[in-house]
Amino acid sequence: AYIFQSNEEDDRKVRRREKNRVAAQRSRKKQTQKADKLHEEYESLEQENTSLKREIVKLTDEMKHLSEVLKDHEKICPLLHCTMNFVTVPRPDALASCLPR
Repeated sequence: AYIFQSNEEDDRKVRRREKNRVAAQRSRKKQTQKADKLHEEYESLEQENTSLKREIVKLTDEMKHLSEVLKDHEKICPLLHCTMNFVTVPRPDALASCLPR
């Protein structure tokens, strides 16, 4: 009876060890997949960040250009120099001279 019980205990230990080994493999695989996913997300966010920084530079340049255009236009704009600029409806001819042709 003792030999039978010992073999049974050995079998249980072997099965438990095998089950533990499989669980550990599964856990390591899951960790690796999680790390890979995080790395991909990191790469994607880095690309998006670079793209957004380029967009900021482009928009900043455009804003500077438009500010200069506006400043130049303000110097010659009849609507801004008109003594009657408090009138709610500007004269169509004055407005037309300010609009792009």
